[in-house]
Amino acid sequence: MFVMELIYTAPLDAVDAVLKDHVVWLDEQYAQGHFLASGRKEPRDGGVIIAVAGDRARIEAIAASDPFVAAGVCEYRITEFIATKTAPELERHRETLG
Repeated sequence: MFVMELIYTAPLDAVDAVLKDHVVWLDEQYAQGHFLASGRKEPRDGGVIIAVAGDRARIEAIAASDPFVAAGVCEYRITEFIATKTAPELERHRETLG
């Protein structure tokens, strides 16, 4: 599982100019089963996405496809973690330590 932290690198008006395309991209990632939750940070200086994918390279490729990245308004900080405990709704994503 991954925490994808978006960090805005441009003023909010530049972020907002690309927001509709970013939301379409989010919807596509949810439809493909990659994203579990997402939202903006408070204060509004970026966002957070909880994601699943086969490996870190796949998550990095997904992040690179974000219209925010193409527009140069954000960068990503990606943290991988092993979800050994989850809410019942996320049980299928639970992992065990090797």
